[in-house]
Amino acid sequence: MNDFKVGINLWSQGGSWAQLLDAAQTVDRLGYEHLWTWDHVKAIFGDPDQPIHEGWTAITAWAMATPRVKVGLMVGANTFRNPALVAKIVTTLDHVSGGRAILGIGGAWFELEHREFGIEFGRSPGQRLDWLDESVGAIRALVSGQKVISPAGGHYAFDGVAINPLPVQERLPILIGGNGRTKTLRTVARYGDIWNAFGLPAEVRELDGVLRRHCEDVGRDEREIERSINLWMVIRDSEAEARREWASSMELNRTPLERATEPSRPLFGTPETIADRLLEYCAAGFTTAIVEMPAPYDRETLERLAGEVRSMVSKKSS
Repeated sequence: MNDFKVGINLWSQGGSWAQLLDAAQTVDRLGYEHLWTWDHVKAIFGDPDQPIHEGWTAITAWAMATPRVKVGLMVGANTFRNPALVAKIVTTLDHVSGGRAILGIGGAWFELEHREFGIEFGRSPGQRLDWLDESVGAIRALVSGQKVISPAGGHYAFDGVAINPLPVQERLPILIGGNGRTKTLRTVARYGDIWNAFGLPAEVRELDGVLRRHCEDVGRDEREIERSINLWMVIRDSEAEARREWASSMELNRTPLERATEPSRPLFGTPETIADRLLEYCAAGFTTAIVEMPAPYDRETLERLAGEVRSMVSKKSS
């Protein structure tokens, strides 16, 4: 499968800036397609007051320190910033990086950071997803060179706003994260270039069917949307060894193991085991994997995923 892609999402909590920068440069050197970090101002696993770095600042610094990898947030919190400002920020990142920016965005969910920082959280997930849809529509228009005036009754108040310069990329890619059937996937169908989902292969295959129906409803060619799956993994010569490494990482991140274990994540085991699991997602239509990596940023997994697993996936799918 020649079009199988892999990106790495480095957790912005728990590690030093020096560790984050070194890991980012390693991701670039190993040939991964894209590099991500969170958009959170409080740690989301374990102790919320442990160290965490701000997302836009981090990925802009990464863009200056790497020559080739694409960079983005997994995913930007729509509630944090005015969408027109986000269009300016991501456009600036696209120029800084020489056309390597991806706009990752989602509705936001972590109430604690909103409350502590005084950021409007909204009254419900549904309301935040309505804001997201309005926001992404405005951003898509702005980065395409259009002026935006807010609709009557909208959450935002744009009065003929436009941005200059436009992005380096003719169509700056927008990644939308989430599994919401009614609102999130409809926003993906309307505006997204990449959808990032999570879950077991059968679950995301079924969700993909929902996305296809939304695409039919809005008149979008579903083939224009790249499907990406969010995964955690540790690669070692045995599952037991991989589990020990994960436990050590969770201890550093002040996170109980049960808080960092889900039915679909993490994947533990040998390169052959991991490749077989990735092939299940490929069979479900997901040809991009975005692998989360907690501090201290497991170098062996990074190297073996790039050097062993990807070639196995390609050979077994050919």
